[in-house]
Amino acid sequence: MALRDSVTERQGVLLQRTIKNRIKEKISLFPWWLVAIGMIIAITLRLITRSPSFTQAFSIIRAGIGVTVTITLIAYGISLVLGLVTGLGRVSKNVVFNNIATFYVEIMRGIPLLVSIFFIALVLVPGAVDLIALIGDFLLESGINFIGRPLALLDNNAVSMSVRAVVALSITYGAFSAEIFRAGIQSVKTGQMEAARSQGMSYGQAMRYVILPQAIRNVLPAIGNDFIAMLKDSSLVSILGVRDITQLARIYAGHSFRFPEAYTTLSVMYLTLTVILSLFVKMIERRISTNGQ
Repeated sequence: MALRDSVTERQGVLLQRTIKNRIKEKISLFPWWLVAIGMIIAITLRLITRSPSFTQAFSIIRAGIGVTVTITLIAYGISLVLGLVTGLGRVSKNVVFNNIATFYVEIMRGIPLLVSIFFIALVLVPGAVDLIALIGDFLLESGINFIGRPLALLDNNAVSMSVRAVVALSITYGAFSAEIFRAGIQSVKTGQMEAARSQGMSYGQAMRYVILPQAIRNVLPAIGNDFIAMLKDSSLVSILGVRDITQLARIYAGHSFRFPEAYTTLSVMYLTLTVILSLFVKMIERRISTNGQ
């Protein structure tokens, strides 16, 4: 009887320890950081709805959300295409293609993002427009009027700063995306390429149907994180006068001198966007890991 009571007591102690360990594990795994961020967002929303100065700041700054999101989506879409082509060049055995891709990546990685935006928007884009106009003049002299006339009439003033901002972000992030795709392609085992070639596929077919689908699946989380980074870096286009949320916050703060209201609202708007995107990326990562298992 005493032995049975002793065994029951030990089982009770072990059960209590198991329950405590599970509670500790759940507490340690609970996303307290997300709760803290949610509290910051909730407090700011309360200020926006209750404080007239915060309400005014939000009503002015929110007008730039569409510009920020549009520039980010278009620029990142272009940068993915540019990055994919460059990434293929980085792993290519073609000496010319490989060196051109490497040159582009190293140039963009060696220049600060802010300087890149200035150079591309204010030097490279105007130079490209002037070159296109010269080509148009040449075509007009050659008698090819239907193509030459619109090209010759192209002027730098016709290219808005929003378009220049998209071009600048696309070219800059194209180099970053190229490294992501390069790593993804190289993460696929070499036996996959050999197996595809042994089935009679050409190098291009093997890359398109066998290697790239696996590589893109591997780099999806990195692509998502890169998109979040571009969303934040898109604030730099405000230096070009693009009326995104950062530019509108600067204008409001400069006119009203209400810096806490302007930049608190701006910071929480970026924070909300990035947290939503981060949770979406984490969901994709979980699905990929589950499918992989």
